[in-house]
Amino acid sequence: MEELNPANAVMGLLDGKTAVVFGVANKRSIAWAIAKAWHDAGAKLAFTYQGERLKDKVGDLVQTFGEDTLLIPCDVTSDEDIDNVFKQVGEKFGKLDLLLHSVAFAPKESLEGEFVDTTREAFATAHDISAYSLVALARGAAPLMTDGGSIVAMSYYGAAKVIPHYNVMGVAKAALEASTRYLAYNLGEKKIRVNCISAGPVNTLAARGIAGFSDMLKHYEAHAPLKRNVLPDELGQTGVFLASDGAAAITGQVMYVDCGYEVMGM
Repeated sequence: MEELNPANAVMGLLDGKTAVVFGVANKRSIAWAIAKAWHDAGAKLAFTYQGERLKDKVGDLVQTFGEDTLLIPCDVTSDEDIDNVFKQVGEKFGKLDLLLHSVAFAPKESLEGEFVDTTREAFATAHDISAYSLVALARGAAPLMTDGGSIVAMSYYGAAKVIPHYNVMGVAKAALEASTRYLAYNLGEKKIRVNCISAGPVNTLAARGIAGFSDMLKHYEAHAPLKRNVLPDELGQTGVFLASDGAAAITGQVMYVDCGYEVMGM
């Protein structure tokens, strides 16, 4: 029997759709896996990058989609940067259908110590970048989503349960998931859907900053019903589903894509 190619399975699902992707850092980024899947499904994409350090890395990746692919600098703590992104996206595409929010950050020391020792500054930084940014990006995107749209944010199980060393990031992800529900309610009348993908652990640049991450991968593989870890391509296909008409009645939800780990009690 011929193997099913996921790219072929979604081909054409997003024809005519336009998208902006926040959060690609390198080829291992979950944002990149979803962006590739959106592209394979027919969407036209724009990308942002945070800081000169990432400009070349992200630029080299997005050139595989064509030299005219829009690449815009954006620090999500800057309203001016966010306004500039949507101004350029509007000029390029005329409208917007899809937005991917895959942005999170907490100071390293807040992920290494005890949660009770989280400083006020670290708490504010984690929430501003990891959670409030979704609100700010949704506000910027909504006027361009004239035909409705789909906003997808990336979360993690640490929003719902305690994960050692995840600390303030877990609290920020909980705020992100709550923001998703309130945005879904606010934007629903405009036919804009807002959902989260709660991904199992993936070996990304951000994940490697969490102490004991390799042990986490082994734990998931041993305890998840499917006895393995999720693959980036599988997260990409979930991103296509949430962007497509197949998810037209789904909003305000957190979709766990973690090989079933979330359902286990022990």
